[in-house]
Amino acid sequence: MKKSKYSDSQIMAILKQAEAGTPVPELCREHGMSSATFYKWRSKYGGMDASMMARLKELEEENRRLKKMYAEERLKAEIVQEALPKKVVKPSRLKEVAQDAVKHKDASIRVACAAVGISETCYRYQPKLSSENAEIADWLIRLTHNQRNWGFGLCYLYLRNVKGYGWNHKRVYRIYKALELNLRIKPKKRLVREKPEALSVPEAVNDCWSMDFMHDQLEDGRSYRLFNVIDDFNREGLAIEVDFSLPAARVIRALDQIIEWRGKPKQLRCDNGPEYISDLLATWAENRGVKLEFIQPGNPQQNAYIERYNRTVRYDWLGQYLFSCIEEVQQHATNWLWTYNNERPNMALGGITPIQKLALAA
Repeated sequence: MKKSKYSDSQIMAILKQAEAGTPVPELCREHGMSSATFYKWRSKYGGMDASMMARLKELEEENRRLKKMYAEERLKAEIVQEALPKKVVKPSRLKEVAQDAVKHKDASIRVACAAVGISETCYRYQPKLSSENAEIADWLIRLTHNQRNWGFGLCYLYLRNVKGYGWNHKRVYRIYKALELNLRIKPKKRLVREKPEALSVPEAVNDCWSMDFMHDQLEDGRSYRLFNVIDDFNREGLAIEVDFSLPAARVIRALDQIIEWRGKPKQLRCDNGPEYISDLLATWAENRGVKLEFIQPGNPQQNAYIERYNRTVRYDWLGQYLFSCIEEVQQHATNWLWTYNNERPNMALGGITPIQKLALAA
């Protein structure tokens, strides 16, 4: 707004000279102004004193500010009204809305940013694409392709704890979401049961092993069994035996092979299957000095370590392939067991692998 070169007191003095009888042309010549300016002053300030004149100017300035504020708020409301149907949430999308308002509505950057709720720094920020993002995306695509049931948690823990990358989990998750690699979460029906006895937690290697059987079918429909053994301390898979029949003698042979390189356990936790309650296994355990810890019938939760391990075996590889022969299943089981122990992060161990847990214990 252009400021007058005459002060309030000067204008009031000129008007008083005119009231005293001084001719208008003479006043205009004396003070260097036009007659139109004089008559405008007289119509606007005639009959006022200096204080009333100052108050009038204050009101005019306040009115100007209010008009400007109203215009800005109305423009903000229009910007927000256009953005609401689009469910704009991300800062990048809010930035696009602000840029569109500046371009097409002649809004200032300050008003546009205030309307959508972002800072002017965000508006002016130019993202710097990092080559690491492409590397992270490549890792995530390969991991989810090779391990179809790995979610974000396992993928991130694998990159951090197994491969040693220091990428922030929020950055990895943002790329994971952008690639649409999310697994569908199946809701579970929770049954109300009495609280079972807490499962004992081993404090050292070979304190307690768990063993159990699994069943599946070959491509031609023939059924086969898997005998799984794990160390409860570090969840390490010790063996997976595959065959059409696995009697007690075969169980003993598999356990002897593990003991040769691992050492014997203090106790073996198992269910009440016919292979486990046989006299042959009981005699072997007595000779070896190993205690057989049987769970209560119908309470598989008492053998939770191996039950959880069986689920991983089922969903990680057993349920994803069709096998034509026992040899093919055994080969795949051996390869997967190495991956499980050395590369697959375990949530129960704090995101490290069983071998890393074993190294920490040593």
